[in-house]
Order: sequence, then C-alpha cells, then structure tokens
Amino acid sequence: MAFSLCWKAPRSQWSFLQAVNSGSPLFLWRTVGSCLDPKMKAYLEENTEVTSSGSLTPEIQLRLLTPRCKFWWERADLWPYSDPYWAIYWPGGQALSRYLLDNPAVVRGKSVLDLGSGCGATAIAAKMSGASKILANDIDPNMFYDEDLADSLHLWLQNYFWTYGTRILIGDPGRPQFSGHSIRHQLYQLVEYTLPEPTQQDNNGLTTSAVWDFHP
Repeated sequence: MAFSLCWKAPRSQWSFLQAVNSGSPLFLWRTVGSCLDPKMKAYLEENTEVTSSGSLTPEIQLRLLTPRCKFWWERADLWPYSDPYWAIYWPGGQALSRYLLDNPAVVRGKSVLDLGSGCGATAIAAKMSGASKILANDIDPNMFYDEDLADSLHLWLQNYFWTYGTRILIGDPGRPQFSGHSIRHQLYQLVEYTLPEPTQQDNNGLTTSAVWDFHP
C-alpha cells in the first residue's frame, strides 16, 4: 500500500507537515544514504542490491532485498537493524508509481506527499513525472494494516480533502485489511495492473494491484 497526495498548499503548509511528522525519516528529494552512519551505510550496501527488474516500473532503479541477498534467506531476527520494510517494493507502491509514470499530468508542477513511502519509488516516479516538490514519509510499516492507525489516517485524509482540495491516490493490491475498511466505500478505482511474476511469487500469489482515487 502506498499513498500519493497532490495539493497546491502554500509553503507554510509544508512546514506544518514537517512539524507534525518530526522525528520520522523525511526527505525532500535528496539522497537518504548521505544521512546514514558510514558503517550502517556500508552494511546496507553490502546486504542489498540495486535493481530495476521484476516490477511494474523497470525505469526506476531501487536498492532492495532480492533473492541474491543474504538476508532474503536468513531469519528476519538476524537483521541487526529494524525490519527492512523499506527494502521491499510492495505491490501497492508499484501500481501507484506505474500510474504516475503513465499519467505525468497528475503530478506535473505540483507538490506531492508520498505517505507510507517505503522504498521511495512513488516519490521517484513523481519526480520523474515533473512534480515540483516531493516529501516522502514513512513512520509505520503497517499503515492501513493496523486498524487504529488506519482510522486516524482516514479522518486526516478527509480533513485534507475538504480543507485544501487535496487529491489523494492510494495504491493497494486488494489485501483484506484494506478492502474491509470503511474508507473502501469512498474510493474509485482508476486502474488495475497485472503484477509481474516475480512480484506475485514474493507476495503470496497476489496477482494484481490497483490505484484508487479518494472521494469522501
């Protein structure tokens, strides 16, 4: 699952968003690796791989965990840092990134918040499609898959939609936690993609992923 929010908020609105999310891993189109401890950076580079294969967006290269990486096969609790959810290109993010690349007018010249950014692919797709400003944010690996967080997020999204006219797009492959949430009744499907075979295999046989437009 991944979000992309496009809005025409004034610069002060960016400051508000940054203050709300202070303490979380934010970046405004810069190299995140430059902020890492050198030892951690070296460790991550050694145990991940830059790849563009097996996804809906071969135009985008990402540093990910792949079957050629040690920790793809090792037990997760042996990974010395927090769970590397960022190192997986999730199906929701793939669909949303593909949609932005195919429909650049959606973000061209706009400010974009990539909420639940994970590996950052949707933020990259927004940049490639001409977005003027990008804020990528990820503070919780569960997002819609945690009911309390999803409920709070639902109210926050509604507020932004009605207050600022924000356009809100959501990528999700049809996981039960998302499909069964009340927000589902306020969504309109824009497109559905067939996932590449490697992504299907890595996600317990999920075959498609869709992009939804939020209209409360």
